[in-house]
Amino acid sequence: MRAWNGIAVTAQSVDVPIRRGSEYAMLSRIVKDAGLLERRKLYYWLRIALNVVMVAAAGFALYLANHTWWVLLVAVFFAIVSTQLAFTGHEAGHRQMFRSRQANELAGYLHGNLMIGLSYDWWVDKHNRHHRNPNQAELDPDVGTGVFAFSREEALKRGRIGQYAARWQSLYFFPILTLEALNLKIASIQAVAKTGARNRGVEASLLFVHVAGYITLLLLTMSPLQALAFFGVHQALFGVYLGCSFAPNHKGMKMLTKDEEMDFLRRQVLTSRNVTGGVPVGMLLGGLNWQIEHHLFPSMPRPNLRRAVPIVRDFCEAHGLPYAEASLYRSYQLAMGHLHDVGASVAS
Repeated sequence: MRAWNGIAVTAQSVDVPIRRGSEYAMLSRIVKDAGLLERRKLYYWLRIALNVVMVAAAGFALYLANHTWWVLLVAVFFAIVSTQLAFTGHEAGHRQMFRSRQANELAGYLHGNLMIGLSYDWWVDKHNRHHRNPNQAELDPDVGTGVFAFSREEALKRGRIGQYAARWQSLYFFPILTLEALNLKIASIQAVAKTGARNRGVEASLLFVHVAGYITLLLLTMSPLQALAFFGVHQALFGVYLGCSFAPNHKGMKMLTKDEEMDFLRRQVLTSRNVTGGVPVGMLLGGLNWQIEHHLFPSMPRPNLRRAVPIVRDFCEAHGLPYAEASLYRSYQLAMGHLHDVGASVAS
């Protein structure tokens, strides 16, 4: 095994037997000593600048396509830009960007509520519950009750129609993703509408500006029919891109029961999968391809995640933990295979 900052990543790194609860503390020390938890302010300021350029380019493209059906091609670009903005909002939610909570929240509100129409506070609460309980039944909102059943136990809780639908869920997974962006927007509005919602006024105001600005932009640059088509293409592809960015990371990995206890290191590693492909795939998936490192160190800046991979991989190998990696295509195969197997398990 290699050494990082003079610390050997082996099971014999300390003079006393390692208890499971102390393994993560050791890994954290190695990662911290390597400087991988330090903020990357320049990177994120450049990232924000790039986001501004992309938004401006999208607006200019819409101006060029003014009142022609070329606007549908622009809608594809809008979907890509929207997803990239969502990635930045995700990093703000984990406080990867800046040290202060206020600065991260400001970035989150601007990228989430204002630019893509998603409630930042609602999403952060939901996503934090996922990070605390990945792939854990009834605790992880990403595998809870919904359209898809991610475990046989969950599928069996559904009625006959639900169980029948589960048999085919691997086939309609991607088509359903076309509704994901709209689903998130509706959930955002519902969350902000609740009395007592945190920063309700700020979130509601920004969401209103987003919706009003979006509708105005469409009606000024295209006919009503073109606007309707643009909206459908934009939101559908936005949902697919989002879903395809999150699906490879946990689907098909170990599922935990509600009461199953496991230490933090194993909980995060055994339920997560990395997607190989390096920096290009990292750009495509917003850094979510380094999912194991992200779950172990949620506040680690995106550009540091790939540098943490050899450290975490070696550490897992030294401590007998399987470190799951797959290509992008293979990761989708595994995810769809898992959905198929769950459906098949209730077919009889």
